[in-house]
Amino acid sequence: MPTPLLTVNSVTKGFGANQPPIVKEVSFNVYPGEIFALLGPSGCGKTTTLRIIAGFERADTGTIAMDKQILASDDLYIPPESRGIGFVFQDYALFPHKNVFENVAFGLRKVTKKERRERTLEVLRMVDLIDLQSGLPHHLSGGEQQRVALARAIIARPKLLLLDEPFSSLDQGLRQTTREEVRTLLKAEGISAILVTHAQEEALSFAERLGVMKAGTLEQVGTPETVYHQPKTAYVADFLGQTNFIEAHVQNGFAQTPFGRVKVDGEAEGNALLSIRPECLKMLASDAWSSGARTGRIVGQAFKGHNYTHRVEVDGQHYLVQTDYNCPFQIGDLVVLIAVSAVSVTPETG
Repeated sequence: MPTPLLTVNSVTKGFGANQPPIVKEVSFNVYPGEIFALLGPSGCGKTTTLRIIAGFERADTGTIAMDKQILASDDLYIPPESRGIGFVFQDYALFPHKNVFENVAFGLRKVTKKERRERTLEVLRMVDLIDLQSGLPHHLSGGEQQRVALARAIIARPKLLLLDEPFSSLDQGLRQTTREEVRTLLKAEGISAILVTHAQEEALSFAERLGVMKAGTLEQVGTPETVYHQPKTAYVADFLGQTNFIEAHVQNGFAQTPFGRVKVDGEAEGNALLSIRPECLKMLASDAWSSGARTGRIVGQAFKGHNYTHRVEVDGQHYLVQTDYNCPFQIGDLVVLIAVSAVSVTPETG
């Protein structure tokens, strides 16, 4: 692995003597040119972690280092303006009385007027706003305002860019388009970034690695594929998307389940909690051969355009199954479920 650009080590932050910390012993690295995401529900500490990295908040304990320089520790604090970090706020924080050019240029200081103008025009071209440089923020669409905020954040060529829910105010179609544009720009410029989001699809599609947060702690860090397909805890499995939980006995890497004998990923042995994604269940006609699987009945069905999500009752328990759009089964049909794979997870506590 390359040397990390950013190292967050055992960071803890609270906001009251009698209150539990909002961030607890959080540690992770971000590598040069990498896009990292902090994913979790509201109030889990992800934005506070971002603000600590930026220098807007000071941690109670822990260390922040970037490019081998300590930015914050128990006895050292570098102010935000000296960290070489860009920040895109959730509400964009644009100056309403300044036009697009002036808003973007504001992010570049300690250079000549000529250098500021040349760099501002360069960045406006990058984000395709050169024709709107004289417009005021309230004349722009949400996607255009987001690009102004991004341009202002990258104009000074920060080593690291922090993005706090930057797409949340956009409608679904514009959100996806803008997200793709931003990702393309970050990769083209080689800028490392941390995205904070509560949207699973956004984190999975935008980041190269992500950390899932729960109540101030990092539950799991890894690539989107690893965290989705091999969650370590029930919380991560559930938060990353729909899943089926079953209790089963695991022996030599296999478990007997209502879906027959299933290979189990993970290190579980004995009684365990298994997570099986809806797309990892196959649905067959009830008269089809299946070793050890039990017959169930389809009791619910949701059409989602490119696929169906079915709710199947087996022995009084309901399971979610995902199939493609041309699935022949209907509500009321008797079917057999076959599990392609399962992963053992640590149950939630508390």
